[in-house]
Amino acid sequence: MERKLRARLDALPRTEASFIEPMECGLVSKLPEGPDWTYEVKLDDRAMGVKTSREAIIYSRNCKNFNKRYPYIAEALGYLPADTVIDGEIVALDDSGRPDFHRLQHFVAEAARIHYFVFDLLISNGRDLTKLPLSERRKHLAALELRSPRIRISEQFDIPAADMVLAIRQQQLEGVVAKRKSSLYEAGKRTGSWSKMRLNRGQEFVIGGFIPGPHGVDSIIVGYYRGKDFVYVARVRNGFVPATRRMVYEKLKPLIIDKSPFVNLPETGRARWGDILDLEKMRKCVWVRPEFVGVVEFLEWTEGEKTVSHYTRSSNTTGEVSDHTSLSSSLRPRI
Repeated sequence: MERKLRARLDALPRTEASFIEPMECGLVSKLPEGPDWTYEVKLDDRAMGVKTSREAIIYSRNCKNFNKRYPYIAEALGYLPADTVIDGEIVALDDSGRPDFHRLQHFVAEAARIHYFVFDLLISNGRDLTKLPLSERRKHLAALELRSPRIRISEQFDIPAADMVLAIRQQQLEGVVAKRKSSLYEAGKRTGSWSKMRLNRGQEFVIGGFIPGPHGVDSIIVGYYRGKDFVYVARVRNGFVPATRRMVYEKLKPLIIDKSPFVNLPETGRARWGDILDLEKMRKCVWVRPEFVGVVEFLEWTEGEKTVSHYTRSSNTTGEVSDHTSLSSSLRPRI
């Protein structure tokens, strides 16, 4: 088998090992199915590994050198054969071996927990594999000698889509990537041959303000209560249609107040995701009494950090809003 793989590899055109723009996934709400589809777990930080005869570099998806950010991964790439390019995702693992997005953001302190999960082999021994089908590339990837435990091969699952989604939900992971087994590697393109389905998590947040827009509300400003303090979390713009924007505006209009109800605004410094809500941006905001609750879906929540995805629905409530398992405080709308 190895001899046949080597013969097929030697017949491929030669190419220089260098950064290749990652092939993109189309976002879908339902996974494609059929015998030509296989599934992978969507992990965290997309990265391209390049090993030449002179150096080893781990690149971000935008071609930034990440060697200083992930020094252990860069060191591990050095053990790969020369003239190799691999595609995968950087992941920090917790004590149980599960991906932990929070630890990945603290990459300096958590460097020992960071691994590189590889799902594709694009160049091997100076040969271009991108015109081979994914199923063939995966065979060559399986034969690649990985001498460092920090580099692992991401598993593929040939199971029904519903079973894959159920397993990902039960494990509370980010999502699923579906790939055609016959797909070529089309650098920088989103062709439909690769798709991803995000399995977002929902949480109720109290609305403390909004930024006006043509249909009434352009985005809402949400937070939660930590004791008696009303804490800002994020601005949410996605998930609205014009009718919803008008409906939310009509509900918030009677609650308009003069000052921000959030104890931690304005923000200063740098935001991990998106722009900070500083004093200048706050001038565009309309503040409301925090009595209206919105359900927001998001990918990850950790105390002090957030990645809010989109607004789902709103409601009035007079009771205590239950908190997400990773929050130490609850949402308590004041009626």
